[in-house]
Amino acid sequence: MERIKDPRKFIQVIAGPRQVGKTTLALQCMENSGIVNHFASADEALNMDPVWIDQQWETARIRGSGKQVLLALDEIQKINNWSLAVKKNWDRDTKDKIKVKVMLLGSSRLLLQEGLTESLSGRFELMLLPHWSFSEMEKAFDYSPEEYVWFGGYPGAASFIKNPARWKDYVLHSLIETTISKDILMVTRVDKPALLRNLFELGCAYSGQILSYNKMLGQLTDAGNTTTLAHYLKLLDSAGFLAGIEKIFLKQIRSRGSSPKFHVRDTSLLSVFSKMSFKEVKQRPEIWGRHVESAIGAHLINSSAAGNYEVHYWRDRDDEVDFILRKGKSIIAIEVKTSAKQKTGSMTRFSAQFKPAKVLLIGDEGLKWKDFLKMDPGELFE
Repeated sequence: MERIKDPRKFIQVIAGPRQVGKTTLALQCMENSGIVNHFASADEALNMDPVWIDQQWETARIRGSGKQVLLALDEIQKINNWSLAVKKNWDRDTKDKIKVKVMLLGSSRLLLQEGLTESLSGRFELMLLPHWSFSEMEKAFDYSPEEYVWFGGYPGAASFIKNPARWKDYVLHSLIETTISKDILMVTRVDKPALLRNLFELGCAYSGQILSYNKMLGQLTDAGNTTTLAHYLKLLDSAGFLAGIEKIFLKQIRSRGSSPKFHVRDTSLLSVFSKMSFKEVKQRPEIWGRHVESAIGAHLINSSAAGNYEVHYWRDRDDEVDFILRKGKSIIAIEVKTSAKQKTGSMTRFSAQFKPAKVLLIGDEGLKWKDFLKMDPGELFE
């Protein structure tokens, strides 16, 4: 709202996964802005030609009648060469002093950022809208910490959690299938769509675990090569599904070649593939501990953009530290200790090598995981 009320200077870009509230947020802001507005979604466009953008922009200009008008274009990344069309119209309005303020929304962060950096450099501000945090789900839907660990941070799924079959159907079809088919396969070249789906399911199954690309090749049919898998993992991460966090090295450049540690970006993506119910998993400490660690990992990863830090892991032979946060030269090491995991002296050996600014234990002997999920991880650097 503050940026909408500012003088026209930058395009406002809102990026994030499907079904986290980007469109709802934009519509609420438009309704309360007091400005004449026009909203259009590329999800409903009859063609993918950039002429569609020209048409919507011209509609906004006419509605504004020389006064300021707010234009919001949803799922913009689905229009071919969208960034060039946006640049052309934005620069024309700047030159002619036409007061069209612009919001662009998109669910593929990778495709959005490619277009922004290619054509719109210096013309935009980017706001990332991740999955909802525990604090947000608790406030809006009265989630318990355990419900958040199992059902995750998709607000649209909250009304179904008392009906597990309906919740599962919603996550599988309205979230997962729609995102893969519409946000990845429809707008990105994917030569092996079955492989991408299999990689997603494998990554969910191994959430919280390190898996080398060579091991992935052995478990996936028609896997091709490691470059293909790394690219598909990047697409899944961009869609808000699955992150592959990298190992930290003293020499930062080496992290790019490490085996990724899979982490779902929302724990519903882990729970939906479980053969056991919520109640059954809570009674199995080893399995429940894995869900809790995945919730902590998702919280760290989803908060990293706002906190301006990187998330890594560390492993040296049998020693492993679950999460390493790096911001500039400052390092914070986080160890998650559930009843399913008995740690050794890994943190001591990591600290001797990397000299972290802080070390944090999450578990019964340290900070409670329920309390950590309410924290802003970026504040750890203060």
